[in-house]
Amino acid sequence: MTKGFQIAGGATLVAILVGWYAVTNLEGGASFAYFQHLAEFQTRAPELAGRDARVHGYVAPGSIERDVPAKQVRFRVVNDPPHAGGPPGLPLDVVFWSLETPDLFKDGAEVVVEGRLASAGGPFHADKVLAKCPSKFEAAPGEGPGA
Repeated sequence: MTKGFQIAGGATLVAILVGWYAVTNLEGGASFAYFQHLAEFQTRAPELAGRDARVHGYVAPGSIERDVPAKQVRFRVVNDPPHAGGPPGLPLDVVFWSLETPDLFKDGAEVVVEGRLASAGGPFHADKVLAKCPSKFEAAPGEGPGA
């Protein structure tokens, strides 16, 4: 076998594998979104029950309950930040099976929960809770240019 034939064969194999990967991951309208916003997740909840999901939202004020004997944290996630002043909307009840939450996890924190919805009406069972670091560069209301 000549060296040119080996290179052509290897390049063909790589092209076939890349093509196969692209077709299997792009068909069916797959999305590359890291998470779904809570409102979008709730509209699709019946079809997503039992499947892994990542949901973005904000911890509802006063909803964090730590159950030390059961080693779980229960809380509610709402679609809009509590400081926005609008109606909170329909909350999502979350059960996180660990007491080790991120340092930034608190009332009103922006979070992404990873896990699954056991049933359309039940709580979301989270395997991971990711809390977003608030921006240190956002101006407080009434500050900044033109205020």
